[in-house]
Amino acid sequence: MVVARAAAEVTMGLHFAFLAFVVLGGLLAWRWPRVILAHLAAAGWGVVVIAASLECPLTHVEDYFRRRAGQPGLPGGFIDTYIEGVVYPERYSDLVQLAVLVLILAAWLGLYLTWQRRARPGSGWRARLSAAR
Repeated sequence: MVVARAAAEVTMGLHFAFLAFVVLGGLLAWRWPRVILAHLAAAGWGVVVIAASLECPLTHVEDYFRRRAGQPGLPGGFIDTYIEGVVYPERYSDLVQLAVLVLILAAWLGLYLTWQRRARPGSGWRARLSAAR
């Protein structure tokens, strides 16, 4: 029972981490460009889950461990239980989803522009500094 409860809590933590990565992973890629492929996959999964009203497998895993620990399962999905109505009012769901989408697209645009700037010879900070002299 204790192990199942701990596993449920770990799963919940992983789910929060995954959601944070979906939202902020594009910004992480500015610093660590190799992260972009994982972020593209995570963001794609997020879009599919929302568009098709699917449940994330992590929700099923957490539910399983909660029931094994003698607790009730999640009354709704992960977001319905821990985010919506807790972090923001449920009536703002569409607005929050749009804001997340805009943040992700802005991060990708910023990443693209950063890559373009780095790819151009003589466009770095050293070139701008020597041009200013």
